[in-house]
Amino acid sequence: MNNKPHAVSIMIMGKEYRIACAPDDQDELLQSALELDAQMRKMRDSGKVNGADRIAVISALNLAHELQVSKNQNTLLKRQLNDCLANISNKIENVLENPQTR
Repeated sequence: MNNKPHAVSIMIMGKEYRIACAPDDQDELLQSALELDAQMRKMRDSGKVNGADRIAVISALNLAHELQVSKNQNTLLKRQLNDCLANISNKIENVLENPQTR
């Protein structure tokens, strides 16, 4: 499969950007661009933030915060899953080592 990057056009707040992207990542890039565009338009339309640069920075911070929260949740879930698996493994080992006679 050809994974050589090629230019993909995205639109953010009415401006076109051409981004080099591997074909396998194109769908994710387009989805990310749509999400960023929506976030920036929402912020602009709220009237609370003025200027494209400021809107871009605040939007980037909001999205980075959401990503960090997701990473923290994933880390917690992974730790809980590992604890559960270790507990199950210990129970299985105990049953195998100490089978009950009937």
